[in-house]
Amino acid sequence: MKSQFYTTAGISLSTGSFLAITTMILHPSGGTLEDIISQAPQMQIAHSIAIACIPFMLFGFYGLSDKLLNQRKLSKLALIAVTLGLFSAMLAALFNGLILPNFLNQYSANLDQNETVLNIIVSYGFSINKALDYVFIITLIFGIIIYSILIIKSQKISKYLGYFGILILIFSIIGGFTGFAFTSLIGFRIFVFSVAVWVLCSGISLIQSNKEKL
Repeated sequence: MKSQFYTTAGISLSTGSFLAITTMILHPSGGTLEDIISQAPQMQIAHSIAIACIPFMLFGFYGLSDKLLNQRKLSKLALIAVTLGLFSAMLAALFNGLILPNFLNQYSANLDQNETVLNIIVSYGFSINKALDYVFIITLIFGIIIYSILIIKSQKISKYLGYFGILILIFSIIGGFTGFAFTSLIGFRIFVFSVAVWVLCSGISLIQSNKEKL
């Protein structure tokens, strides 16, 4: 029964990874108020996919945490960190991808009359979104590094996945010290793609670890 659960969790992680990558591919570049309104359908689709991937991710990480569970229960700490990060991502997707374009669309006929106020509101919304992005980045890295250490120590799944997770941490630290803009569109895409590849490898490793026992 456990092996079937881990296989399902691995498939769920892989699915969540593909959805996250799809989100970043479809994510528009934003821009002026007019740009946001014109890109509203694409923004809503991209962020809806982002929200849809979260249940797959959570179930998959739940399975990974169970696989790596030891006496210290540190995999549960990693799961809590990842859950907090994914919840932050969901809020960011709601505010930036669904609420914002819908809100601005109400003023599409008279943007010039309300441009100053709307720009202030949009700027405030982006500030909230930036804070949520930081929470997402920090908690995901924290969770991944715990998982990576447990993977290397337990060797229950491929230890190379653990080394990959540590590599993400090292590059994140270097990026932090060199002033790399993780919350910019390009910076956030690079981070999400890196994490999505790690998640995909986790799902595949989880599935393969069960096949090896059959």
